[in-house]
Amino acid sequence: MKTIDDLATEGVAGKRVFVRADLNVPLEGTTITDDGRIRAVAPTIAKLSALGAKVIVASHLGRPKGAPDPAFSLAPAAERLGEILGKGVAFATDTVGESAASVVAGLADGEVAVLENLRFNAGETSKDDAERGAFADQLAELADLYVGDGFGAVHRKHASVFDLPKRLPHAAGDLIATEVGVLKKLTAEVRRPYVVVLGGAKVSDKLGVIDNLLKKADRILIGGGMAYTFLAAKGHEVGISLLQKDQIPVCLEYLAEAEKRGVEFVLPVDVLVSADFPDLKTKAPANPELVAADAIPADKEGLDIGPKTRELYAAKLADAGTVFWNGPMGVFEHPDYANGTKAVAQGLLDSDAFTVVGGGDSAAAVRLLGFDENAFGHISTGGGASLEYLEGKTLPGLAALED
Repeated sequence: MKTIDDLATEGVAGKRVFVRADLNVPLEGTTITDDGRIRAVAPTIAKLSALGAKVIVASHLGRPKGAPDPAFSLAPAAERLGEILGKGVAFATDTVGESAASVVAGLADGEVAVLENLRFNAGETSKDDAERGAFADQLAELADLYVGDGFGAVHRKHASVFDLPKRLPHAAGDLIATEVGVLKKLTAEVRRPYVVVLGGAKVSDKLGVIDNLLKKADRILIGGGMAYTFLAAKGHEVGISLLQKDQIPVCLEYLAEAEKRGVEFVLPVDVLVSADFPDLKTKAPANPELVAADAIPADKEGLDIGPKTRELYAAKLADAGTVFWNGPMGVFEHPDYANGTKAVAQGLLDSDAFTVVGGGDSAAAVRLLGFDENAFGHISTGGGASLEYLEGKTLPGLAALED
């Protein structure tokens, strides 16, 4: 896989370099609530700018339906990128229209522009190869070189991720090179004990990664909404907690497979429950009830792991050599249900392990709960991409860069 350094050797000054970034940041109106992904890709953009390239940054944001939607404009992300870079960043109000052509034509060497949301064009996400390819052809007219650095999107077979690098000389950005290097440490170069912590809402979202990690991990700790399907599989009452009944047979298979392979498969022993979901806007006190994990009342919902589970998980992390964490332990956005996720994050920091926070809500939780991001071994910018890599899947965006 060619890198930016390889491009630098060949020379990029004066060339139009299309950078497929991941600026898919959470917004409240036009206010960015977590700029982690912008900060992660900024060094690649700054490096290309310093080399004299005309840098054209493109990304998706949210899930607009193939047409312009002001609620998903990248304008706030472009403004924030300029603040991080410490320089003006031009903004095109479309991706392949008159504004994009004009803005790109007006770039001087070292200048940076951001195109409007790629997903305002139906061709970006189309499952039809011809439609997707036609959009990629239009994007290719804007640039001389392609740099893929949107790790959070490399598992998508989208025009700007998969088709465009086939049309231009291409290389991986520094962020993608770092992400792939870290994931190799979780697959081919693992220091043991290897502990995996999985949370989040649905078991179905993690089936593939659990199946693959049962062959590699020494311990798997389960929390979040997905824990209740495993608890139900063991015959426990889970009340009105998140439950995927159709996944119970699979959970039973995984529990049996873990026992067969000698993998510790650890479930919560106590949980915080309530009859009402907490108000995440006002953060009003929720007054949760602490119960044993096998004694959840029929009218209550599990919303976080309890203190005994926090202690148990901290102990299971203490001697780890490698830790991969994906998914919160509870409704971390509310202070009454944040302690489980805090305990896992602190457990990673207290261990001497190589620690990887697998993007998505886990990365958001680290920042929201006030942890020092630099204290972790690595915080990924792509939760879904990380999981699919660990499942052993071929990621279209990486495959395109390897050609």
